[in-house]
Amino acid sequence: MGGQNPPYHTPLSKPTLLRRPRLYSLAALAVLCSLSYLLGAWHNGGGGGASSNLLGAVIPCLPANATTAGPRLDFSSHHSAYITTAAVREYPPCDARYVEYTPCEDQRRSLKFDRNRLIYRERHCPEKGEVLKCRVPAPHGYRTPFRWPASRDLAWYANVPHKELTVEKAVQNWIRFEGDRFRFPGGGTMFPNGADSYIDDIGRLINLKDGSIRTAIDTGCGVASWGAYLMSRNILTMSFAPRDTHEAQVQFALERGVPALIGVIASKRLPYPSRAFDMAHCSRCLIPWGQYDGAYLIEVDRVLRPGGYWILSGPPINWRKYWKGWERSKEDLNAEQMQIENVTRSLCWKKLVEKNDIAIWQKPYNHLKCKKLKTVHKKPALCPARDPDKAWYTNLETCLTPLPEVSASEDISGGKLEKWPKRLNAIPPRVSRGTIKGVNSETFRHDTRLWKKRVSYYKSVNNQLGQAGRYRNILDMNSFLGGFAANLIEDPVWVMNVVPIEAKVNTLGVIYERGLIGTYQSWCEAMSTYPRTYDLIHADSLFTLYKDRCEMEDILLEMDRILRPEGSLIMRDDVDELVKVKKIADDLNWESRIVDHEDGPLEREKLLFAVKLYWTAPASSGGLLFSLALKQIQEADEFRDGRYREQQRPDVDFEDIGGRTAHRKIEDDGFDEFGGCDLRRGYAGFGRLSRRGCRLGRRSATRARDFRELRALFTEEVGDSNAGGFYNGPLIVDE
Repeated sequence: MGGQNPPYHTPLSKPTLLRRPRLYSLAALAVLCSLSYLLGAWHNGGGGGASSNLLGAVIPCLPANATTAGPRLDFSSHHSAYITTAAVREYPPCDARYVEYTPCEDQRRSLKFDRNRLIYRERHCPEKGEVLKCRVPAPHGYRTPFRWPASRDLAWYANVPHKELTVEKAVQNWIRFEGDRFRFPGGGTMFPNGADSYIDDIGRLINLKDGSIRTAIDTGCGVASWGAYLMSRNILTMSFAPRDTHEAQVQFALERGVPALIGVIASKRLPYPSRAFDMAHCSRCLIPWGQYDGAYLIEVDRVLRPGGYWILSGPPINWRKYWKGWERSKEDLNAEQMQIENVTRSLCWKKLVEKNDIAIWQKPYNHLKCKKLKTVHKKPALCPARDPDKAWYTNLETCLTPLPEVSASEDISGGKLEKWPKRLNAIPPRVSRGTIKGVNSETFRHDTRLWKKRVSYYKSVNNQLGQAGRYRNILDMNSFLGGFAANLIEDPVWVMNVVPIEAKVNTLGVIYERGLIGTYQSWCEAMSTYPRTYDLIHADSLFTLYKDRCEMEDILLEMDRILRPEGSLIMRDDVDELVKVKKIADDLNWESRIVDHEDGPLEREKLLFAVKLYWTAPASSGGLLFSLALKQIQEADEFRDGRYREQQRPDVDFEDIGGRTAHRKIEDDGFDEFGGCDLRRGYAGFGRLSRRGCRLGRRSATRARDFRELRALFTEEVGDSNAGGFYNGPLIVDE
């Protein structure tokens, strides 16, 4: 897996904390010692008695097995990690084809899973023996991202070398390629006038300014322009989209400095607690909301806060105006909208408005009336009592998550939240109501004071933490109540708060009630994000939590994967654990040091500060050619004979493909057929893939021969024509 070692930038020498003694100082010291000895000998020379006898006496050494009654000094270390006996471990660079490796969304592995409802696009992590033990490289030429807020509009091409969207979305103004960089004008499929203008349109329908809306979720986010432009309005958005075969939309979002995760609504719950978001959004996300007994809207209902809003733009909204452009019949679009309307009514949502291209529904503040309505609309039924916050590999349900009980119709289930920014430090309702075991109001206040002190100490050790723009994307791997993120709120950063599923208490709901965002995660597995996502990673007592659960080196390799070159790490843990971490950190070629606790050296808990050194994959003259070959091979195979392949990629008859019009039929899963070059209703990436198929079908047999030649070159270089099935490297196409 290693490949050749790329060049590292390493200083020739490092400063030492100790001054080097000068030669004349040593000589002077020797003379003084000699004079002192001679003076002492002369002074005692005439004294006789015991002194002279002692000087001339021979004092025998104690035998090796001698014992004495006095106390014995113990020079052994009582908190060593036995690193002297540990084998030296090397972690070589991974091959350059892994520059965009996402272990749990690996495309080769996903082919083994069911395509019904896009299950194959969900998390499917490698088995223990499949986990890579190498360091994922950055692409050659990688550069430090633009600082926020410039990064909202600009990203280096070398960091995310994908031009596809500049062609696919040229008319919609998503992204432009300009020399060595991408520019994001803020456009979108349903907001060609820009995200700001689109958000203004929403703001005329619901109040986005009074602080009542703080957290939002964007399903099928594209390059996350909606979330990017909401930040200036103090609204923090969790954007997600599935791993694209070629287009890397979530990667663009992260490169812009916008919160995002790889994700899809398929068969599992989204990894967020119930009642987390004030607002949910879908702009032409192509999710079949009305199908599967409304399961996808039921999941949105679970994560939406009482009184929260669901915003839908794009098909089928305003179909009377757009039906021709969408190339769908009036009857089809009307049926889809009626299906959505029926599901929302069954969820007891109220439709507030439908104006132009935007429709908005509101979730009820409680379920008092809804329970009465369920005597008429029996489906979906209310779910039986179980944990609504359990959302790690938890199956979707087609029952309605009941809201906490209230005594009056005007009460808000779960408690009323303060408006932002008071929400950040107010006692969260989940805490004040005693629903989090072991956490009360005093615990919350103490945690707030504690993290104020800790973050101040961090900034004194790493002064770059206080420099505006040095860090943008920050990960807190074990967040508890979100105190670390809360104390960075005045800085131009955002923090992805993670509550490990192995934690003693589930506090992610508290984090959302503070107006922060986060996700569930098991650090025994990889995170659903791209390499080089974060500028800074913070881990509090993480290795104590995972001791004897999974391998420390696997967690640290994952941290290395998702950290940018020259990114920083802050880890606090028991000294025994940090000594082990320090050993692996050195093997990973991080610069690191252990420092004392903020309360002094007598505390067993220590801190480790580290920096990931800059290095990239080596330059390769053939890299671009093979990237192009792989992309075209993947496209050709996906659309071979007009069918979506269920098998892994066999040999392809490129001549046959070149002369055909590619199309796809999705069978037995409720999706419409893609026929010829008609872009019909689809879900997530299917529409884009259909357009690719159309272009592929128009290519000539000459281009098909190019496929064959490129494949031959790739096979000659790599030795396996199918080895690229999971390759996610730079994919460049000049259309």
